[in-house]
Amino acid sequence: MSIAGVDEPPGTAGEEEADAGVLRRRAAARAVPPLRLSLVTLGVADLPRAIAFYEALGLERRVRQAEGVAFFDAGGAVLSLYPRHELAADAGVLPGRPGQFGGLALACNRASRAEVDATLIRAVAAGGRALRPAQATFWGGYSGYVADPDGHAWEIAHNPGFGLDAEGRIVLPA
Repeated sequence: MSIAGVDEPPGTAGEEEADAGVLRRRAAARAVPPLRLSLVTLGVADLPRAIAFYEALGLERRVRQAEGVAFFDAGGAVLSLYPRHELAADAGVLPGRPGQFGGLALACNRASRAEVDATLIRAVAAGGRALRPAQATFWGGYSGYVADPDGHAWEIAHNPGFGLDAEGRIVLPA
């Protein structure tokens, strides 16, 4: 069998080497664990302002000794804040305009509609900007959007089809 999966006639030169290569790649793929979201880094214009916003929303800052960056325990993943221009340079890209939608929305699921409303109010009080008020959704839930001080969009949602565990982490149905 060739690498592309097409059968070759028996005795084709290099067939054994190709099969060995395929087996090595398959074994290596099995040795790598599945992709997990472990950390989300937001590029921010004003690090102290961004830190204050996320602390006001109840996130616990960790690794305080790290300079020029902030890390928060976000319930199974880490939320990191880093100066926007430095994050762009680290990724090898040009920085975009702050507040411009980049095709990404973060989300926080809540246990009830009342918790959605309370979270949106708290985010605006902490310096966020309301984007869309909470409302019933086409998928049977309830959600609204708020932007952090740097314009990063957050959906705050209640999805009756996705439960939450004892620590507030989403539990996807099988």
